[in-house]
Amino acid sequence: MKYYIIAGEASGDLHGSNLLKAIRLQDQDADFRCWGGDKMRGAGAALVKHYRKLAFMGFTEVIMNLRTILNNLSFCKKDIDQYAPDLLILVDYPGFNLRIAKWAKAAGYKVVYYISPQVWAWKENRVKTIRECVDLMLVILPFEKPFYQKWNYQVYYVGHPLMEVVEAYRAGGEALQVPEANGKPIIALLPGSRKQEILKKLPVMLEVSRRFPNHHFVVAQAPGLEPSFYQSLMQPYPNISAVSGQTYALLSTASAALVTSGTATLETALFRVPEIICYKGNPISYYIARKLITIRFIGLVNLIMDKEVVKELIQHDLTVDKLSLELNRLLDDPVRKEELSRDYAELARILSMGGHASNNAAKLIASFLKGENLSEGSL
Repeated sequence: MKYYIIAGEASGDLHGSNLLKAIRLQDQDADFRCWGGDKMRGAGAALVKHYRKLAFMGFTEVIMNLRTILNNLSFCKKDIDQYAPDLLILVDYPGFNLRIAKWAKAAGYKVVYYISPQVWAWKENRVKTIRECVDLMLVILPFEKPFYQKWNYQVYYVGHPLMEVVEAYRAGGEALQVPEANGKPIIALLPGSRKQEILKKLPVMLEVSRRFPNHHFVVAQAPGLEPSFYQSLMQPYPNISAVSGQTYALLSTASAALVTSGTATLETALFRVPEIICYKGNPISYYIARKLITIRFIGLVNLIMDKEVVKELIQHDLTVDKLSLELNRLLDDPVRKEELSRDYAELARILSMGGHASNNAAKLIASFLKGENLSEGSL
């Protein structure tokens, strides 16, 4: 069978690569073509476009790059037609992928969506489009199944793919060695993967380091960005070093972490590292988002647990003073540490209930292609 997979971010590339490997266990003759990154290419897919060329976030950023986005959509449709896949698999990345899904369904392609768009956060009416265009929706958050049920749309909960990734690393991965730390405890800085978000958040994180001379701060650089980009920001701070492609090794040794919103917040929690969620965006984009978003939290840890497990400092609250205050709490308050440890353990228990996400998804995809009746109970 021929599979065309589209992911537009680093996390999608990671989860797409593991899904690709799991599909190959079900279909030894599988052929893959993808939009993604180095991980999917390394797993054997022919890479059409790298996610580095697709990463636009925020309302104003999308408008400024609208011509590029439209050109990418047009090119993608032509490439799908030329490849003529048996199945189109869309991984998150809703702004692009939902448009492709609508076109693909009308063109007669079978469409599977792995990792649902966050329609439960905003633009809930997009469920109508999903119901019309997506043949099989595979969700990774436990609350997404009842959410879709109220729309009378059958989806399948496969578990969260980060569980298998983090557990595999913790079983055999090594903690990071940072000679520059000279024995000081490590504070991890995870400012994101896009230049525009890093420029908003990393300067605040870096300035906090001045107030913690007894700790060493380490920036997790995004693999798709050049080191010189970070060096220009880090140069004034002697208590800082950086690593690239070693985020899990960094989390394995960190005493605490300052983390931009997104998948990294969940990864940090699964490594049991005390964290603070940091978000600051374009003021116009943020204002529009506040008008549209209906959820109480932005961090996945808090959304899954349905309470503020991890402190969120958003937009105007993301200041050096407030971030320093919260970091002090994480480092010095034993009650806070114990409370966080209990919540992290419960989070891991909830997410592990779904089982091995990649294998579950691959089995459901195989059954779908064979025309069999689908059942989560048969996984």
